[in-house]
Amino acid sequence: METRTWAREHVPALTALLTVGSLALVFGAVLRLLPAGALPTHAGLLAAIPHVNAAVSLVAIGTIAADVRAIRRGDVRRHRALMVTSFGLFALFLGLYLYRVAVLGPTEFAGPAVVRTYVYLPVLFVHIALAIVCVPFVFYALLVASTRPIAEIYGTHHRTAGRVAASLWVVSFSMGVVIYAMLYHVF
Repeated sequence: METRTWAREHVPALTALLTVGSLALVFGAVLRLLPAGALPTHAGLLAAIPHVNAAVSLVAIGTIAADVRAIRRGDVRRHRALMVTSFGLFALFLGLYLYRVAVLGPTEFAGPAVVRTYVYLPVLFVHIALAIVCVPFVFYALLVASTRPIAEIYGTHHRTAGRVAASLWVVSFSMGVVIYAMLYHVF
C-alpha cells in the first residue's frame, strides 16, 4: 500500500501518536529526565534562546495571520506555504525551548510575589494549556493537508481543525511573548 494512502487512512491514529510523542518530549525536557550532561552546552546559545524564541513567536504570529488572510481569499497555495512556514517556526521554537529547558530548567520569575501569583502564573498556565490543546489540531490539519489532494480536503474536518489550531496558536504565541517580556524585560 502506498505510504500516502496508508497515512490518509490513519490520520486520527497518526495525530494521536504524534501528539503523545510531542508532549512526551516536552514533559521529558521540562521534568529534566535526560541524564545530566547528556546534551552539549553552549552558554552563548543558551543565553540567546529566549530572545530568538520571542522573535520567532512574533514572526509566527505574522505568518499565521497572513495564512488566515490567504485562505479567506481562496489562495490555497499561499495558505499551504504559510502553514508549513508557521509549523517550521513552531518546530524551531520548540526545539530551542526544549534544549534550553533540558539543560537549564525553567526560568524562575524574579518579580514581586503578588505579580507572580496573580499575573505571571495565570498567564503561564493558560499559555501552557493552549499550547497543549493546540497540538492535536495542528497535527490533524497538517496530516490531512499533506495526504490528500486539495479537492478531497473539503470533505474532512481540516477547516475546523485549522481554525482551532490557528486561533490557539496565535493566542499561545502572544502569551508566550508576554511571558518573555515579564521574565526578561519587565522584572
